[in-house]
Amino acid sequence: MRHRVAGKKLNRTSGHRKALRRNLVKELIRHEAIRTTRAKAQAVRGQAEKLITLAKRGLEEGETNPAREVFARRRAAAELQDRELVSKLFDEIAPRYMDRPGGYTRMLRLGLRKGDAAEVVVLELVEEA
Repeated sequence: MRHRVAGKKLNRTSGHRKALRRNLVKELIRHEAIRTTRAKAQAVRGQAEKLITLAKRGLEEGETNPAREVFARRRAAAELQDRELVSKLFDEIAPRYMDRPGGYTRMLRLGLRKGDAAEVVVLELVEEA
């Protein structure tokens, strides 16, 4: 029984799944939109939203206590493992969504892929704040 079992396996080993999610989140932050299957987009969407919320809270709390922003940046760096993307997340993306309480991403359906009929979507960051 799969009662209360969270997360999708995506037909991969745990290490492969972790690497896939990390790479998709990194590309979403880098390009602000990615084209992938619906299952992968759903698996990554929550992780990306949590990173943006982490950056927002780090910036808000960093105004009164700079150590909180450093802590948030380090947590994001541990997840992303790329300094340029951490800078982009905190300097460009998080300030854009300061007044938005959530829902930073959207999924647009593109239809079925010709080879295997997998549902393809575009996962993108919402432009306006």
